[in-house]
Amino acid sequence: ATDPDHRTLAEKVREATLAYELERHQSRSEILDDYLNTVYLGDGAYGVDAAAERYFARPVQDVDLAQAALLAGIIHAPTATDPYLHPQVATARRREVLGHLVRLGRVAPPAAARAEAAPLTAPPSVTAARETAPYFVDEVKNFVLSNPAFGATETERSRALFAGGLRIHTTLVPSDQADAQSAVARVLPPAAGGPGAALVAIDPRSGAVRALVGGRNYYSDAAGAKEDLATQARRPSGSTFKPLVLATALGQGVPLSRVFYAPSSISIPVTGGTWHVRNYEGEPTGSMNLVEATTVSDNVVYAQLMMQVGPSNVVATATDLGITTPLDAYPSAVLGTNTVDPLEMASVYGTLANAGVYDPPFYVTEVDGPDGAVLYRHLAAPRQAISPTIALTVDAVLEQVVDRGTGVGARIGRPVAGKTGTTDNWADAWFVGAVPQLVTAVWVGYPSAEIPMVPPTTPILVTGGSWPAQMFQLFASAALADQPVVDFPPPHGTAAATIAGPTGIALPSVIGMPSDQATAELSRAGFVVDNHSVSSPEYPPGYVVGQTPEAGTAPGGSTVIIDVTG
Repeated sequence: ATDPDHRTLAEKVREATLAYELERHQSRSEILDDYLNTVYLGDGAYGVDAAAERYFARPVQDVDLAQAALLAGIIHAPTATDPYLHPQVATARRREVLGHLVRLGRVAPPAAARAEAAPLTAPPSVTAARETAPYFVDEVKNFVLSNPAFGATETERSRALFAGGLRIHTTLVPSDQADAQSAVARVLPPAAGGPGAALVAIDPRSGAVRALVGGRNYYSDAAGAKEDLATQARRPSGSTFKPLVLATALGQGVPLSRVFYAPSSISIPVTGGTWHVRNYEGEPTGSMNLVEATTVSDNVVYAQLMMQVGPSNVVATATDLGITTPLDAYPSAVLGTNTVDPLEMASVYGTLANAGVYDPPFYVTEVDGPDGAVLYRHLAAPRQAISPTIALTVDAVLEQVVDRGTGVGARIGRPVAGKTGTTDNWADAWFVGAVPQLVTAVWVGYPSAEIPMVPPTTPILVTGGSWPAQMFQLFASAALADQPVVDFPPPHGTAAATIAGPTGIALPSVIGMPSDQATAELSRAGFVVDNHSVSSPEYPPGYVVGQTPEAGTAPGGSTVIIDVTG
């Protein structure tokens, strides 16, 4: 922005010309009315009437001198003088305004003194209103301000939104929103400067956004607090992108039973060099089919699959399923190197959960004018993105991820098609899960930078199967508590037989490892770890000397007892 104290002569002339043209068409009183009806006054309030309701729970014509002076003081810097966040600064600004009024002879000194002594405290009902879905409300505002149905210009749309008496009907489900906020707050450590989180839930049958958490605290004065991490912050998607590769492969006729070589790492020739791909420690090696590779999120198998089906074809599938961000068609895209936002990932999994039908996400169902006339009504635009057979097959494979794979922490007592995602630098952790009635995407990470979420930076090693899966579990359990259990329709033919193959996931041997390393590996593999202290003359304290059950296969989510030297 231009420094107002160092504007060029041309800028000053342009500003004077605009002011002259404006005054030719409107009186100064009309200009002031328009300004006061649209100016931002902090805390999500645009216009003095909205600000009076926000801060004092009364229309602007009923404010007293102290309240009017407070509003006037806020205008020049609404965030810095927010009376909720900075009461001392707001009080000082109010005192300054009252002093000017006294000097101008508009207010008697005794009246100014009484106003100066008045408290800033807003009614409890106003404070409580601040806690409800602020990121969602911002999306609704953006929708109105960008929609020509409410005015030909941005100024007209702004006037309609903030002073036009519109009645806006939204898709928000208040109970779901409360459950979403509670789930994030219960899992995310409260420490200032820690990771942030985003959660968005939509109805896959329509695209209606039911709940949206865009960050830790919208009303915080921290930098970027009002940035909506669910719709504005794009980050690498990690392994939540793998189902898009699977859908592409199925569309090309690759069967789930196709067996791939699965070493711990592999080098693949690509244009311009060699692509080195590795798995995280503790994943099985040897060979596996696509069901098992998805269940354990095997990078090496999926890298081979990506080369087989073609990166450009996968990007085309991603666009069809609901990703609107431009994607690079690189081989590494299979590992989630492209950046996306949680709303897009919710749309993708929603398309899969809706038998391959994509419905764009939306927030507003109808807008009525002050006279009751309908100014806008949402019109559904469903589109068959992929075949129902492919979508149902991918859903069935993703159920295995939650039943016995890396997503066991997201179990909610009903079928869930879901996928974990963790970037290779541990900076982004995802879980996206769906039932036929609801799809939810959760992202956890540091909003300002890609900071690895490893101890001691975070209390635990954060993966998609930890905090994100827990947030999903808490939210979805509550949001679906009074809804019937609905199964996904089963896939057909050989796909069903392949999915119903051997039960259990690979259980690695951790004997001889330090206990913290063993616990991390077993947790990543999808198991619960129970430490049992033993004595051993052969190992120093803190090492694993035995495990039950032994290495092999075991049901995902089951308990592995490790004997640790004391």
